[in-house]
Amino acid sequence: QVHLVESGGGLVQAGDSLRLSCAASGRTFSFSAMGWFRQASGKEREFVAAISWLGTSTDYADSVKGRFTIWRDNAKNTVYLQMNSLKPEDTADYYCAVGRTRWGTTSLSAYDFWGQGTQVTVSS
Repeated sequence: QVHLVESGGGLVQAGDSLRLSCAASGRTFSFSAMGWFRQASGKEREFVAAISWLGTSTDYADSVKGRFTIWRDNAKNTVYLQMNSLKPEDTADYYCAVGRTRWGTTSLSAYDFWGQGTQVTVSS
């Protein structure tokens, strides 16, 4: 059974940094793209970042470009999201997901498995 566990969320102040981790188990995800998404209260889930299976290609939402960095360690079956210069508008539940293909995409429908999420709250 596929299992994704996100960690690293918390309450921080604007301008602070957080590093999210997503550990996958149940099968190897070395041949799958991985993505991070977020969902703020009362809003739809939205794309944040994606990374290809080898980590050679990344994509970011415009709202986080230059502040967030995604990378992966296939040996550990883990994907990370470094979040710098956090803003109150980054407040949301953050989810990692496993893509159906090797290349990342912004579309939620292109991801098969999802974690339970980790909460990030940024105070002003």
